[in-house]
Amino acid sequence: MHKLSNFDIIWAPWRKIYVSSPLQKGCFICKSTLKSKNSLLVFSRTYTKVLLNAFPYNNGHLLVAPKRHVGSLRKLKDEERIELIDTIILCQDLLRKILKPQGFNVGLNIGKVAGAGLRGHIHFHIVPRWNGDTNFMPIVAATKIIPQSLEELRETLRRYYKNYALRKKT
Repeated sequence: MHKLSNFDIIWAPWRKIYVSSPLQKGCFICKSTLKSKNSLLVFSRTYTKVLLNAFPYNNGHLLVAPKRHVGSLRKLKDEERIELIDTIILCQDLLRKILKPQGFNVGLNIGKVAGAGLRGHIHFHIVPRWNGDTNFMPIVAATKIIPQSLEELRETLRRYYKNYALRKKT
């Protein structure tokens, strides 16, 4: 980590693909469906969707969003807000079972200056964390190691969510 004045600089060269990618037309959250083979949608509930982040900081990096295209928390209806928080908790439970992280970063970027790459559709990031998950590889080799494919993780999460949903019904 380098110092610039009073700020730390954290290098994340693996994110360059995301930063330099051309902008997509339309909202990728609204477009996501379970029908597409390449979809990053893991599951959806009554008011929320859960997607894999296409450019993850860590394995298991999820996005949790309302289904409705809404740009601020204030515009959410009560039932959307409640299910959104419940879904974040559910996702942490699923990730604990599958990936066994030691902690999480959970955050929401609101506005372009806050880092919101998709400003019109709010979404929470859930990033599983492990002791030592930021090691020498990104610094020395400009490489971030993600030990599992997005497709494999998506299928595992879908299977665990399906089992969770079945248990809730009984």
